[in-house]
Amino acid sequence: MSESTAPTPSRVPTPVDQVADDHFRGMLGLSPSLRIEVGADGRDDELDDFSPGGHAAWDALGARTLDSLAEAEAASRAAGTFDDVDAVTADALRERLGLERELHTLGADLSELNVIASPLQTVREFFDLVPTASADDWEANASRLRAVGQALAGHRESLLEARADGRVAARTQVAAVLEQARTLAEAGGHFDKFVATAGGSVADGEAISDGLRRELEDAAGTARTAAGRFAEFLQDQLLADAREDDAVGPEEYSLHSRMFLGAEVDLDETYEWGLELLASIDAEQRQIAESLYPGASVTETMKRLDEDPARQLHGLDALREWMQVTADEATAAMAGTHFDISDPVKTIECMVLEDGTGGIYYTPPTSDFSRPGRMWWSVPAGVETFSTWQEKTTVYHEGVPGHHLQFGAAVMQDDVLNAWRKQGVWVSGHGEGWALYAERLMDELGFLKDPGDRFGMLDSQRLRAARVCLDIGVHCRKRAPESLGGGVWDKEKAWQFLTDNVAMERSFLEFELTRYLGWPGQAPSYSVGQRIWQDLRLAVKAQEEAAGREFSLRDFHSRALALGSVGLSTMQKALLGGF
Repeated sequence: MSESTAPTPSRVPTPVDQVADDHFRGMLGLSPSLRIEVGADGRDDELDDFSPGGHAAWDALGARTLDSLAEAEAASRAAGTFDDVDAVTADALRERLGLERELHTLGADLSELNVIASPLQTVREFFDLVPTASADDWEANASRLRAVGQALAGHRESLLEARADGRVAARTQVAAVLEQARTLAEAGGHFDKFVATAGGSVADGEAISDGLRRELEDAAGTARTAAGRFAEFLQDQLLADAREDDAVGPEEYSLHSRMFLGAEVDLDETYEWGLELLASIDAEQRQIAESLYPGASVTETMKRLDEDPARQLHGLDALREWMQVTADEATAAMAGTHFDISDPVKTIECMVLEDGTGGIYYTPPTSDFSRPGRMWWSVPAGVETFSTWQEKTTVYHEGVPGHHLQFGAAVMQDDVLNAWRKQGVWVSGHGEGWALYAERLMDELGFLKDPGDRFGMLDSQRLRAARVCLDIGVHCRKRAPESLGGGVWDKEKAWQFLTDNVAMERSFLEFELTRYLGWPGQAPSYSVGQRIWQDLRLAVKAQEEAAGREFSLRDFHSRALALGSVGLSTMQKALLGGF
């Protein structure tokens, strides 16, 4: 059974769709940050509940949905109305919610604390997306700023409960998040900069009153105080109990890997494959290095490319403008040739955040595209020079044909996909695997003919291959390569491995390593997801040709993206007829 990708306006929502939509509504009710992300209505004076009760509510929602799904699927099959779209939805719901419940049983949600995807970062990034077009929006934002204290207090309760059960994050993560919280607490920092953007007027011409401005400044101060108290909590109550070992161990790691991939892989085989992939990329880079600068090593080539004035950008404004031009050119070139791109998806906004964490990420459009998809570059303080040879492939990864096209294609499926499939599910191996596949695809299609740009794409691929080895190596306590001195992988060996293999400004690289150590299973999902995407493309091609049909790359992309971000095992079944 395979899901049709042709628009089917006559398709009536089914009982399985109703279950998925009910689940999505439940998610919106529990998550103000999700409401802001997708542009849904709801209370504007609250943030997500990170307390033990909040986590329990998510688990209860998942349990109810799985029970309802079993009933709806049985009734639909009995009535003969269970269709291909339902098959994908049911499989995806069972896979996602089942894993979420396993992680809750383990207590991984209560103890979650890392530098990129835990409650403190959710709170910080929440204010990057909130509406700011009117005085009413800013009054709501004042209420949201005052709610920061409650959100972080709930998170504190969860961390204490997890500690009582013997689960505390590694010292590396506690110490790093402690510094992030201290930074949020600083005067003139993130919250103050946010309220300063209110200015003297807003988009509809309505003036921001002096009283509202004072209210916002006071609310920002309240949020700063909350961040400071959270930092004190981490320093005084959690740091001493933090574990020294960064590894979570192979049993827990396997669960995280499944969560990020939506598929189960042989971790031992994947580790060895990662080492082989890294070696093959290194060979490709050496060939380009020799062609660019005869006799130069890979490292020397990186240095010379960095020093090339023609490949440099200076200042945040120049970075943002270059990102926007590159993204728009890619969209224009891809539309109607290698991809079907609807008009609303042709708009992407490139954003640069100063004094940031070093991350580069994408936020999807609202369901009505009133807020377009956005590519964000969170630049650490003091970083002012950027190299285009390294970053062109990043724009393709985050924009078109990467995440922006991926999210946009799903949001446009109004007449086929239920709301949960369109906006309520994100599987890293599917999404990041696609974005990395998109980088290689742009090379395949001739968009990286400049050897420096192609070298940069390989550098990006090299980073992702390296972290397959590092992430599995550290968290599963595998034996390190002899080049690292052998023995068991640890933080020090991981740092040497990264600095030996990755061309990245050291402040970025330090953040990356801390991220991998605190977010087990996520980093390999890029390369492993890419591997599954590439293998699936070959399998679909073979299947089509065996049936006497000509394989169309454009059709393959359309079919796959139309599914939305489902687990990779679900996608394989949908495209190869495995249901």
